[in-house]
Amino acid sequence: MTGPSPGGGRWRGAEPELAIAGVTVAVAALAAGAVAGWPGVATVAIAAAALSVVVLAALAPRPAEQVVRLAGRKQGVRSIDGYGQRRFVVTSSFNNRAFYESDLRPALEHVLAARLAENHGVNLYTDPARARTAFCRDRGDEILWSWVDPEQALRALDRDMQTRGIPYRTLARLVNRLEQL
Repeated sequence: MTGPSPGGGRWRGAEPELAIAGVTVAVAALAAGAVAGWPGVATVAIAAAALSVVVLAALAPRPAEQVVRLAGRKQGVRSIDGYGQRRFVVTSSFNNRAFYESDLRPALEHVLAARLAENHGVNLYTDPARARTAFCRDRGDEILWSWVDPEQALRALDRDMQTRGIPYRTLARLVNRLEQL
């Protein structure tokens, strides 16, 4: 062979396998011809052709629309899994304070830090006093602040955990306040 053919890039390196497949078909055709004559040779040729079509169909690239459709299905499955996980974290945080502290609080704290930085130019971790002032408009907001205050989270490790998690109404008010921030 003098060089790769222009369209043979996908088959480059497969010459030994193709030669073995060709020799196998030829030997099977000779054996079938010796045992059953021309009908045996024809049977081997038809079987080899059918197997070749199946293999080539499996190796052929898929149309772009099929690839996009399959990728969309995979993305949809991932988002449902992600939703289920988030739902589990939230519902578990209602019943278990330790679960809230370890899983939901860090997510809410991250949202708070991002909202304060984007909308108020305040860093939650380096300037917690200004962050609290920006977050708390009234006494109700101060109660919500205790649920996302980074310093409160550090103190929570030292104290005995309560068995109850965050109340549903408190979480709803906290999420609404984060959206308004």
